[in-house]
Amino acid sequence: MAGTKEDILMTALRLFAKDGYEAVSVSTIAGELGITKGALYKHYKNKRDIFDSIVERMYRIDAEKSRENKVPEAKYEAEPKSYEDVSLDNVKDFTMAQFAFWTEDGFASDFRKMLALEQYRSAEMAKLYADCIVSGPVEYTEDIFREMMKKGILKKADPKQLAVEFYAPMYLLINMADRSDDKAGLAEMLNSHIERFICHNSAAG
Repeated sequence: MAGTKEDILMTALRLFAKDGYEAVSVSTIAGELGITKGALYKHYKNKRDIFDSIVERMYRIDAEKSRENKVPEAKYEAEPKSYEDVSLDNVKDFTMAQFAFWTEDGFASDFRKMLALEQYRSAEMAKLYADCIVSGPVEYTEDIFREMMKKGILKKADPKQLAVEFYAPMYLLINMADRSDDKAGLAEMLNSHIERFICHNSAAG
């Protein structure tokens, strides 16, 4: 039934992804759902409350996916020990799962598009975009690779450079997926990239 908390959140995110966060009002969201602003305010205090709920859900999903694929949930500074037992298979599984999530899941896709639209209008959105989709994943991967080098899983190299080399194709393919009907083909390209990367950089290779 239209007007539930979930309906409001998903409708707002879809509108934010289409027109941008700043351009969408509470009246617009309510009108799209066919409810009054008063009915909407029973679930959320204001538009910012909806946005904060969207971001909170994204971080919760990301933590769940990290657990599922046995990679660290938090940054290295917060949980350094969780970076000690990550395998190359864990990294591959997590990367493929993230690609599918960002390109096939409606919530994730709209979240990414919203941030892409707003990153040039808002410093807060720009930071969130970088943390979730650009520099954040690179820094996360850098920390994982540095610990792998210490344990002799990866060949010695500059971990930051290696992280950029690993992540850049994924970032490109995610963006290509927005205009492609062959997401499975793009996923296969990413899988091939990861396998070549592991073959070339594994200390056992």
